[in-house]
Amino acid sequence: MTAADPPVHRKAKSYRWDGVEVLPYKEDARALFKSITRQVLFADPAQESELRYFEVAPGGFSTLERHEHTHNVLILRGSGHCLVGHEVREIATNDLIAVPAMTWHQFRATGQEPLGFLCMVNATRDKPQLPTPDDVAGLERDKRIADFLRGSR
Repeated sequence: MTAADPPVHRKAKSYRWDGVEVLPYKEDARALFKSITRQVLFADPAQESELRYFEVAPGGFSTLERHEHTHNVLILRGSGHCLVGHEVREIATNDLIAVPAMTWHQFRATGQEPLGFLCMVNATRDKPQLPTPDDVAGLERDKRIADFLRGSR
């Protein structure tokens, strides 16, 4: 193994992995998200994918967005709700969520503890698209989605 090889084992304590930096969720000053961090656990070019861990503090949420790449998510801890397309679902530990390409999605920690999840994505991916006011109005025609987007589930 050379210094350039990825580690074959990383120890974890309290959802923090050895040698993995806790990063801001995104670099954006528009307050499109709240109380969320990310860790890139694996980014192996040979696999052309990244495994990332996100942690959303109680009351926090990810950005409402869509993009051309898919997401595969495994909830590791906590509970909350997610919007995927036109469905709002309760989510909890061990749930799996598939987010298809070009589908509006957002994750919210609505429980009393952090919502932590693994997310597998393509290493090379497009930038997220944010909703226009018309997109949001269209989503909010559904009362359950409107309540979710306003933070009341």
